Amino acid sequence: MFYWLAVFISIVFFKIFSRLEIEGFALNKEKIPFILASNHLSNLDPPLLATLIRQKIHFVAKKELFENKFFGYCLKKLQAMPVDREKVSPSSMRNYLKALKSGPLLIFPQGTRGGSFDSSLSGVGFLAKKAKIPVIAVRISGTDKILPKGAKFPKRGQIKVIFKKVDNISDKDTARDITAKVVEAIKEL
Repeated sequence: MFYWLAVFISIVFFKIFSRLEIEGFALNKEKIPFILASNHLSNLDPPLLATLIRQKIHFVAKKELFENKFFGYCLKKLQAMPVDREKVSPSSMRNYLKALKSGPLLIFPQGTRGGSFDSSLSGVGFLAKKAKIPVIAVRISGTDKILPKGAKFPKRGQIKVIFKKVDNISDKDTARDITAKVVEAIKEL
């Protein structure tokens, strides 16, 4: 209930503050697990993708966001899962794999808003290889103009979201190879 209420509020927010253009991979209502690997420009990115995917998705979020007990509780209700960006623990990876059994998982390979793809860790590749599920590359543009880093109030603007299934992953690829292919797919969108 809390999740869908937050999605509804997000839909209203995006209708007021943005003109939205979507292209690429058609996501349907079928409940299949997949990994969404997206660039990360703004705090608006997770709620934006939650409004576009017609099923509950899990999010990987930096552990620091869970330090405030109330905010951490809300994030958990929204299916966010903490990650230590310095060193991802095996138990965290097990939790992400478990979450993938019930639906999609959103990961930002950059690790931080506006971060470089050059320092992407191989988590997305590890999860894709271990779970043997599709990876959908996502390229978002415009959310950083509507709610830039450090801004207190949003501005109106244009958002574009492009989805594309990463279809050049093979069983022989290592986790690092898969991550490199996913990052390249995001950059090309």
